Amino acid sequence: MSRFGQARVYSIPMRTRFRGITVREGMLLEGPAGWGEFCPFTEYSDAEAAWWLATAVEQCTVGWPSPVRDRIPVNCTVPAVDPARAFEIAAGSGCRTAKIKVADHVESLAEDVARVEAVRDALGPAGKIRVDANAVWDVDTAVTHIRALDKAAGGLEYVEQPCATIDELALVRRRVDVRIAADESIRRAGDPLRVAVAGAADIAVIKCTPLGGVRRSLEVAEAAGLPCVVSSALETSIGLAAQVALAAALPSLDFACGLGTLSLLAGDVVDDSLVPVDGYIDVRTPGPPVPGRFEESSPERVAWWRARLDRVEAIMIA
Repeated sequence: MSRFGQARVYSIPMRTRFRGITVREGMLLEGPAGWGEFCPFTEYSDAEAAWWLATAVEQCTVGWPSPVRDRIPVNCTVPAVDPARAFEIAAGSGCRTAKIKVADHVESLAEDVARVEAVRDALGPAGKIRVDANAVWDVDTAVTHIRALDKAAGGLEYVEQPCATIDELALVRRRVDVRIAADESIRRAGDPLRVAVAGAADIAVIKCTPLGGVRRSLEVAEAAGLPCVVSSALETSIGLAAQVALAAALPSLDFACGLGTLSLLAGDVVDDSLVPVDGYIDVRTPGPPVPGRFEESSPERVAWWRARLDRVEAIMIA
């Protein structure tokens, strides 16, 4: 039985399908330092999920290192939507940087180009545009698509994880003039230093939730030796607070962070959500979750999450 016997299971609909899901699920855990969030995606193994639980335990038992800044610049996130909706999201976000999801399906290039062009129209020439392919392209496809998207954007800030492997990223980086950011390669390669040594990326995307906490993420960032962007793992404000704490503790922060993702959810579990204002999120800890808000009503799903928590906690203790 988990030590978090009163853990709450939540279920929040997505405003738009994102990362292949339409509902975001997870658990909220209470400890002596407050609340933490355990929300590994359902397809992740228990071994991977153990890192997510380590983050939640850090958050609700010991808290975080002291911040070196009091607000974080953020980008808006534009899902794989039509150009009109993409324009609306970017124009209404208050952010001067947009991260656009691309490569949603095999024949997506024309749609991706139109979406990027719409966001450029919304942000104007001074806005910054980055795209995220979630590791689905091969090297040749990545090179072709990056060139087309760079032209559509009038210049991309960077492309996030165009291919799956470190070797592929290195090949792409040598063939394009756009900066390459590594995300999954940092989290799943097991050795973040490999990304830098291989010349595979210009930027490291760091997500503390799947890396095991703020303190470990700071070590990963130092080992990578690259400029960092902190990005969310699609948490509620409870979990997002850990990402904000990481961004606040990094020695330097040269790029806007991907922390404006609450706009993708139909609501939040707290009243004082960590939403950006004029392109920034203040460094703070949100209040406790509101009892019953977005609480999972299915006994089967509650049992599934509680069983998962028990298994993952056992891995951490072993």
